[in-house]
Amino acid sequence: QVQLVESGGGLVQPGGSLRLSCAASGIRFSIYVLGWYRQAPGKQRELVADITSGGSTNSADFVKGRFTISRDNAKNTVYLQMNSLKPEDTAVYYCNARLQLVVANRVNDYWGQGTQVTVSS
Repeated sequence: QVQLVESGGGLVQPGGSLRLSCAASGIRFSIYVLGWYRQAPGKQRELVADITSGGSTNSADFVKGRFTISRDNAKNTVYLQMNSLKPEDTAVYYCNARLQLVVANRVNDYWGQGTQVTVSS
């Protein structure tokens, strides 16, 4: 059974920092592309950042220079370090693990339950 469990969300003041963690089980973690997405009320879910099995990262323009994604394959955990938080960063943040199976012609795509991040004074 695959599980992705996020933690680290909460209430923080503008300009503050949070570190999200996502612990995975039931998958061969090291070969998956891992991502953080977010969804604010009334908006579509959007990609925040992702990291490949080789460690290459990609992040949305709205978080560049503020958020950093990283992974620890030994701990089966992906992190999102969020600095200089703004009220518009308020959202539910979701962890995602994705693997394209070329031979089987399908994609393994797993999601966590989400963790709330609220940026407010």
